[in-house]
Amino acid sequence: MTIVLKSIKQSYFPTKEVIDLMETFRSMVNWCIRKGLETGATSMKRLCSLSYKDLGTVHSSVPAFYRLTAISRAAGILAARKKSLRRGVKTRDPHLTRSVLISCYNFKIEKGSLIFPISKGKRINICLSRHTLDAITDLEVRSFVITPTSVTLSVRKNVESYVPKSFVGVDRNASNVTFGNEENVLKFNLCKVEKIARRTRDIVGSFKRNDVRIRKSIASKYGMRRKERVNQILHIVSKNIVEEAKLDQSAIVFEDIKDIRNLYKRGNYQGPKFRGRMNSVPWYEIQRQIRYKAAWEGVPVVQLTKGETRGTSKLCPVCGERLQEDRIKKRQLWCGKCKKWEDRDGVAVMNISRRGWLRFRQSKGEASDAMVQEPRKEGVILQVDASKLSSRLQPKT
Repeated sequence: MTIVLKSIKQSYFPTKEVIDLMETFRSMVNWCIRKGLETGATSMKRLCSLSYKDLGTVHSSVPAFYRLTAISRAAGILAARKKSLRRGVKTRDPHLTRSVLISCYNFKIEKGSLIFPISKGKRINICLSRHTLDAITDLEVRSFVITPTSVTLSVRKNVESYVPKSFVGVDRNASNVTFGNEENVLKFNLCKVEKIARRTRDIVGSFKRNDVRIRKSIASKYGMRRKERVNQILHIVSKNIVEEAKLDQSAIVFEDIKDIRNLYKRGNYQGPKFRGRMNSVPWYEIQRQIRYKAAWEGVPVVQLTKGETRGTSKLCPVCGERLQEDRIKKRQLWCGKCKKWEDRDGVAVMNISRRGWLRFRQSKGEASDAMVQEPRKEGVILQVDASKLSSRLQPKT
């Protein structure tokens, strides 16, 4: 039994009283950060002993528990700075720039509203949307975060993981996400994501106004629009993957593609269009979404190492021979020993799922059994357009 966390976000436009409290909270956090920089304190306990009384003197009208959350927020920022310095990354003196309000004390959800105090003897209600209320049903709300545009609730629940009966690999590519094992392979078409990214690059590249600030502001707007549209498609894909894995009582296996962005840096003798296309692929966002949704549903996740990932797209999953590429059939690979063509993405997920199974068996102390090669079943590759998904896919046949 493990405890998993999740956040639920909704739009919100705060009143003047809430805005004033958010600005006060921001100044409290910045005051604690300056105190920590002067004294070298980064732990919550030491920073609390140095700042709690002084915060009560300066901000006497603010409820006392907001001091604790402000100190906690400042301690987290200082700890992140200390970690960056330890890794040799140059950092500026941190400070909180945006107004925010965070609390995990003295609030409640009642009659469809979030109720919390803003001063001594005065409370405020924030009406929650129907989606938020449905999402927090039968869950424990642990904290809330309010910004000038949204309110976010953090919820948690106890999840019991299962022992996987099979393993399914996830292969991420520029135009698709492939998911499956030796029995069945499901390929999600992400051409719509490529189209959105390409159109955004063309629009931003067409800006000609000789004002960097205005160009940056407009580019930021289009970048946020692109992010929201892409994430909407990826959320549907990740939801279907997790539901399919849970339905089959399977574990999800990820390959290690760390530093993949280094392959498409400037100076690698690649065209700007190709580098722009490859660097706009959401390599890590799809993994992040699958990971937190799998944790929420109790689906086991296996992460391969760099060495275990090597050769997943080039070795035959049946005989282990190196596959040959063809200039005409770019996504098809030829196995000289098996005398047959194999789909490149299908080969990758089959190898990833098998190596995830080996990792799991070895971690259970069954290394001798893990090396036994099971006969491969002939699988079926199903093509799915991710932009047209609206609900969970039907069970595969």
